[in-house]
Amino acid sequence: MKRDILKTIDENEGSFSKGQKNIARFIREHYDKAAFMTAAKLGGEVGVSESTVVRFVMEMGFEGYPEFQKALQELIRTKLTSFQRVEVTDSIIGDGDVLAKVLYSDIDKIKRTIEGIDRESFCMAVKNITNAKNIYIIGMRSSSFLAGFLNYGLRVIFENVRLVQTTSGSETFEQLMGIGKGDVLIAVSFPRYSKSIIKGVSYARDAGAEVIALTDSEESPIAGRASQLLVAQSDMASFMDSLVAPLSVINALIVAVARENRDMLSERLHKLEEIWDDYNVYEKTER
Repeated sequence: MKRDILKTIDENEGSFSKGQKNIARFIREHYDKAAFMTAAKLGGEVGVSESTVVRFVMEMGFEGYPEFQKALQELIRTKLTSFQRVEVTDSIIGDGDVLAKVLYSDIDKIKRTIEGIDRESFCMAVKNITNAKNIYIIGMRSSSFLAGFLNYGLRVIFENVRLVQTTSGSETFEQLMGIGKGDVLIAVSFPRYSKSIIKGVSYARDAGAEVIALTDSEESPIAGRASQLLVAQSDMASFMDSLVAPLSVINALIVAVARENRDMLSERLHKLEEIWDDYNVYEKTER
């Protein structure tokens, strides 16, 4: 359940004990650091026991400290500036083998994505893409690279694919103006969320289109209006999020859609190979 932790603290502070008030004060002032502290470390920071911290979060309505910590981490991903993100991730990664730490972290994100993604939604997304009259793809800022890769893959299979490319909010609606019943919008959005995508998703749903949302959480602002929700983990890697897991989900979508359209894809690939040969698109080397 989505909740504003800082607001909840403010509303309940009158009933807190002295130790709980110390916890609340630290979280309010340093929630970026608290989000990555264990209960024991947070308690040590403010001078209370680990059990006091656990009781504090449970009194606020959380089942336990892990759920509270996850909610804090979701909070900071949408509130922190890029500069603050660098400071937080520097403290998380620390010194040592940065390459190994980041790669192992990405492996963990893919594992958690496999465990959490809704298989039924994935299969329905593949079906909707296959049967769509028109396929629109939208992604802004860092998510635009994911949208571009998905566009490249689906355009090899279909001719009815449109990548929404915008530099202003009005252009989003200009390029989505023709969307309607029988069409599909694939929206890719990860923190910090683009307002243009949120508005574009609402516009597409109101027009009767199916919306496939690839995002980081059920609490994402585009999740609520999605026909199919595909959640991929994208925890902070530095001033921007790691997009390895979302890219893997996109790879899976392309492969699954290609398998559903084998005959058409085979025919298109043969034609493409002829064009590439005729116009000398790729370097050919003999081995």
